[in-house]
Amino acid sequence: MTSVALTIAGSDSGGGAGIQADLKTFQELGVFGTSALTAITAQNTLGVHAVQPVDPKTVAAQIRAVLDDLPVTAIKTGMLFSDEIIRIVAEELKSFPSIPLVIDPVMIAKGGASLLQNEAVLALCKQLLPIATLITPNIPEAEVLTGQSIHSEEDMEVAAKALLSMGPSAILLKGGHREDVPFAEDLFMTADGEHFLMRSKRIATPNTHGTGCTFAAAITAELAKGHSLEDAVVTAKHFIHAAIEDGIELGNGHGPTNHAAYRKSGQLKTKEVELIERN
Repeated sequence: MTSVALTIAGSDSGGGAGIQADLKTFQELGVFGTSALTAITAQNTLGVHAVQPVDPKTVAAQIRAVLDDLPVTAIKTGMLFSDEIIRIVAEELKSFPSIPLVIDPVMIAKGGASLLQNEAVLALCKQLLPIATLITPNIPEAEVLTGQSIHSEEDMEVAAKALLSMGPSAILLKGGHREDVPFAEDLFMTADGEHFLMRSKRIATPNTHGTGCTFAAAITAELAKGHSLEDAVVTAKHFIHAAIEDGIELGNGHGPTNHAAYRKSGQLKTKEVELIERN
């Protein structure tokens, strides 16, 4: 049986992030990808130059069209842009509580452009986090969501617990923005108390456009195939590590990651990701 995943996110005309990155990741991991478009961006490796949100009713219609017909077994949200879109997405997804939901709280593009309106943050916390299987913020996003500064592993644990108190079943707090350590360390924590760290070497490259989208999409693909959340998170870490390490030299800014890297050689590099304190 073909596994099917749905991504609800914005379009990146440069192809490195958003819907485009999600669908590439689904395909690379053997999953049939479907999509509901929330916004159109004029975007390249240098930044976001324009954003046009899709009418919320059209977003809802796309979601219903997919879920009413296709056997979706995992869903991911990315750029949702506004509180109106967030509310209508949450309303639609509440009718499908058995499908795992991964929320990537996309707020700021790699070039610094805002991808989530300020008033939408509250809607995200109130409407979507309580129905999420997993939320995957980076440190700046977690700081916005919790109102806390994050500079250390201890800060990450405090923030993760604060995010769990908002309702999601699990949190993957990505630590690539930390400056106090020479490695990239991500914290996974569940409401049931499971807790582990994933550590990998820090890769010196500007080609990191779309890493958050790709990481969350890889988790979603693995969930769609029926894997446990813990195993999906670990496989996705291997996937994104390979994609960054073998990044593509395109454009004049932050180039894209290589979505084909894991399929070609990533499984040979799994030893480069260290799993710590798994309970």
